[in-house]
Amino acid sequence: MLVNDLPPHERPRERLMAAGGAALADRELLAVLLGSGFRGSGAVELATQVIEHCGDLGELARADPHRLLAVPGIGPAKAARVAAAFHLVRRAQSGPERPKISGTADLAAITAPMLRGLTRERLVIVVCDNQGRVLRRTVLTEGGADHTPFPVREIITTVLTMGGATFGVAHNHPTGSLTPSQADLAATARLTEAAATVGLRFLDHLIITDTAWRRIPLETPVDQPP
Repeated sequence: MLVNDLPPHERPRERLMAAGGAALADRELLAVLLGSGFRGSGAVELATQVIEHCGDLGELARADPHRLLAVPGIGPAKAARVAAAFHLVRRAQSGPERPKISGTADLAAITAPMLRGLTRERLVIVVCDNQGRVLRRTVLTEGGADHTPFPVREIITTVLTMGGATFGVAHNHPTGSLTPSQADLAATARLTEAAATVGLRFLDHLIITDTAWRRIPLETPVDQPP
């Protein structure tokens, strides 16, 4: 059956986008990579033939692209695409180990280089997996000399979009003060509540200056500013 003959919610690409790669079988993931079938056979059927030709998924991962050309419907473009995908996986697995956050000092060490030496406040987020390995670190907002936006909803959305389980945030005080403002305390309280609501672990909120850093206690209750 051709992929286009399937209901939209059953097509591999649409299911991948809706539910993630874990929801698809090996042949369906390969079908997404191949993109199309051959002579009346859909991409899923072609993917099944490719896997069977190699023996199993492990052998396919190690196969020379020229070996795949023996499968009807697999030309140089498809063979190269499959080989390239598996090579990318191997490079990712053999690359340098991701930084890991096991405490507040680790978060400070990762965020400080992004926040020091600036004349305007900046908010940085660090997203981690459930073992503390850093998935992403990025500047989220940048404001004026004594303030920067603190978008709680955008922070939570960023963590969820990256597939994170834990996260921390930090912002700088160009004035050199380590004292959190009432707005800093209120934002920390809101973010703590929002993270708990969606099942994320909020690690810390730090204030960074050019020479030092300070943790804003997450458990400190504060009144909302008027």
